[in-house]
Amino acid sequence: MEVSHAGLWLHLLLLLAATAAAKVPAIVVFGDSSVDAGNNNQIPTIARSNFLPYGRDFSGGKATGRFSNGRIATDFISEAFGLRAAVPAYLDPAYNISDFAVGVTFASAGTGYDNATSDVLGVIPAWRELEYYKEYQKRLRGYLGDGKAIYTISNSLYIISMGTNDFLENYFALNSQRRTQYSIDAYQQYLIGLARNFVVNLHGLGARKVSIGGLPPMGCMPLERAQNLENGNGCMETYNIVAMTFNQKLYNLTRELNKEIPGLKLVFSNPYFVLLQLIQKPSSYGFQESQRACCATGMFEMGYACQRSLFTCTDANKYVFWDAFHPSEHTNKMIADHVIKTALYKFL
Repeated sequence: MEVSHAGLWLHLLLLLAATAAAKVPAIVVFGDSSVDAGNNNQIPTIARSNFLPYGRDFSGGKATGRFSNGRIATDFISEAFGLRAAVPAYLDPAYNISDFAVGVTFASAGTGYDNATSDVLGVIPAWRELEYYKEYQKRLRGYLGDGKAIYTISNSLYIISMGTNDFLENYFALNSQRRTQYSIDAYQQYLIGLARNFVVNLHGLGARKVSIGGLPPMGCMPLERAQNLENGNGCMETYNIVAMTFNQKLYNLTRELNKEIPGLKLVFSNPYFVLLQLIQKPSSYGFQESQRACCATGMFEMGYACQRSLFTCTDANKYVFWDAFHPSEHTNKMIADHVIKTALYKFL
């Protein structure tokens, strides 16, 4: 009897160890250019980056469609969870369901919570990202079988990262319809309602471990600084205040939904202050430049405008920003490390 008990205990311990090792079997990502790995390559839009110098520091020097010189934050998060070093784009024909079973992004550069935001550049709206996810679930069941697929769906880490475009590409844009319809506070509340619906719908599809990302200090992006001539190209503080107030609303939303929805573990991942520190004190973190980006003149360019510039820097690691809108790979890693330590550690 003693031997069989010992064998049973050993079996249980091995099962527990295996479960602990695979706490998060996959990373599933929704959002905008901060987490798009190339979905926009497959749709007719100018919001693309599948050409050099984008991706020049990525494995193989490949321009995948990530808006970076290399990897993005979700790639580093995936690696930290013991999964792949890069999360592939769902629409990328180079990958199939065996790749997506451990990590996939449905994100589309230029999108937001608001459907009107995705219309600006003709990109994939948030609701369509969820439709792709439903299709993915069917493919996952076909590949893994029902049991394993259900386990993967309920134990995966879901990352949502969007909202910046709702303000910069939509609300604050010239001739914005949304600005005639809503005050800035009312628009934030409108977006919070959309974010709530997104999380509720995702939970209804089986997601349990979810991270919702906050906005960066968007007034300090090189593009916004370049337009802030009257304040000596300093950060647009009005935009930063909007980002902070919206982040507080997102944080409050996570607390509400965790109380309302049994079994949901929703965390708020906030990149705001870590990125602001890098911008304000670049030399303390090994950077040389935080006001201008690496690509082209570093003030206005992103996407196609970066393509053939003679001015692009030689070492992107010295720059907080890669283009006028997006962080460098080095910055992405620091942001990923920060959100893992402050929010995602709960799922490790």
